[in-house]
Amino acid sequence: MDWDAERYEEWFSTPQGRFALAAERRLLDSLVAEWPRRNQRVLEIGCGTGLFQQILFDDGFTVAGLDKSPRMIAAARRRLGPSAELYVADGSSLPFSDKEYDFCVLWTVLEFCEDPGQVLAEAARVASKGLLVGFLNRHSAYWLARGCAWPWNRGHSLCRARWHTWPEMRALCLIHTGKTPARTRSALLGPPCTWKEVQPWKGLNNLILPPMLGAISALRIDLVGYQPLTPIYSWTTDPA
Repeated sequence: MDWDAERYEEWFSTPQGRFALAAERRLLDSLVAEWPRRNQRVLEIGCGTGLFQQILFDDGFTVAGLDKSPRMIAAARRRLGPSAELYVADGSSLPFSDKEYDFCVLWTVLEFCEDPGQVLAEAARVASKGLLVGFLNRHSAYWLARGCAWPWNRGHSLCRARWHTWPEMRALCLIHTGKTPARTRSALLGPPCTWKEVQPWKGLNNLILPPMLGAISALRIDLVGYQPLTPIYSWTTDPA
């Protein structure tokens, strides 16, 4: 699906879009907190205009991105410059060797793929350490507001998307990667009209929730075992 890059960027610049992006960032960061960062290469499949690549870059990863829309890649180049490798290609047939990247990220892209299972399988092929999958949750207030085929939604791209439930996505990952999620979370409990910097909606929508509740659900798949990192802020006294 060829998204309009300008409209995509415009929505994320609105107050509601900025609120949603901040919530998604917290969700993403909560799931990748245990991933090593230094010299770790992350490929985002369906990177769009590079919003989440920028987040991953700021988090300390070496980033690359791929999208089948040249307009999206052009927008990502404007955002990231030389900070990211960017490719125009189809996620169902990645032009990379097995285990060429440490991690792969698929953030709200499987909904717009003709064969999401094949895209997942390709991500698992080119990643050596782990996957992060974010998806639009069909069991959410967001789906009722924007995904359901109400007459006023029928021209909207989200209404045409293939929203997944949490059990569906878990099964899809198991079938096409051979792994079950190591960690699962979601964010944005209320409908979009509540995504605002006003209490109680701010507190409600800033919660990190079980995967079946929020508008955006996410899961992490570990392809190998590695030692969790100890966050710096966990030290209460000087280490011996």
